[in-house]
Amino acid sequence: MTRPKLVGFSANLQRPSKTRALVEAVAEAATVDGGLDLRLFDLVDAGTGLGAAWSRDALSLPARRVIEAIEGADALVVGSPVYKGSFTGLFKHVFDLIDPAALANKPVAIVATGGGARHALVVEH
Repeated sequence: MTRPKLVGFSANLQRPSKTRALVEAVAEAATVDGGLDLRLFDLVDAGTGLGAAWSRDALSLPARRVIEAIEGADALVVGSPVYKGSFTGLFKHVFDLIDPAALANKPVAIVATGGGARHALVVEH
């Protein structure tokens, strides 16, 4: 029997990052009993082809792999750094390319890192 898949996705453009560390910490806490198969991705894993893709057909292979991993997960931990009071544009772009039906009934933990108190509500937004 295969273990359920948990995918962590950080919308930071560099490694290491505080956002990656947060996504990783939350995902690892969820897998502490060993019952989940964990895979972690950052935006940089999608490569430069992600931003240039207007549709799924235009995705580069690395970007397609990230999108397919998110869609194929049984649960997600997703995080974004806060820029100008919101999540990153490429974070939104990733989820614009995902089939909404692939997210139906899927548990998702949303996390964010910010530079101060003014960013505290971005996850609720």
